[in-house]
Amino acid sequence: MIRVLLADDQTLVRAGFRTILDGEPGLRVVAEAADGLEAVRLAGAERPDVVLMDVRMPHLDGLEATRRIAADPGLSRTRIVILTTFELDEYVYGALRAGASGFLLKDAEPAELIHCVRVVARGEALLAPSVTRRLIAEVASRAVPPQPPPEAAALTAREAEIADLIAAGLSNEEIAGRLGISHATAKTHAGRILGKLGLRDRAQLVVWAYESGRVRPGWLG
Repeated sequence: MIRVLLADDQTLVRAGFRTILDGEPGLRVVAEAADGLEAVRLAGAERPDVVLMDVRMPHLDGLEATRRIAADPGLSRTRIVILTTFELDEYVYGALRAGASGFLLKDAEPAELIHCVRVVARGEALLAPSVTRRLIAEVASRAVPPQPPPEAAALTAREAEIADLIAAGLSNEEIAGRLGISHATAKTHAGRILGKLGLRDRAQLVVWAYESGRVRPGWLG
């Protein structure tokens, strides 16, 4: 059972999401929060698998609530998806840095919502191509002469290769095809990479790889 926390100050939005999620086998909404502080408190109490987090909420905004949840060692398995009314450029980079695993438009179709929850619950990132492009552009605009990240020394040559491919946006299946390995092997490598680097998920790996200069825009072709 995938346990979900809804954090949005609009009652109707929460009600609509609850109806969709509770009607789907294997998904259950365990709590609702109307502001950021309540979201942080309920996340600690309920330890959900996924938090659907609005950005603009009273008392504490969604980005700071995301940062606090992501920083809690007891919630290391909780994944956070930022809810937006439209793709807001200024939130993309900050939300991923804060610990979000992806983004979802509030007017998304029910099937998209269900897919989103299942994807991030598996520990994968949910980044639409348009979001990824803007993330890369934002990181590139902040670029400084890259320094070899010290954490990278813990990776084997194959793990470093796979880390770069993940950062470039390839799925485990695509990585398996490119490198001639099985899907299970690619998934195992991905898990080990995240563990060695101390990262929550693939979204965090994207930020790490670009900030460290390991991956640059357009390098893969």
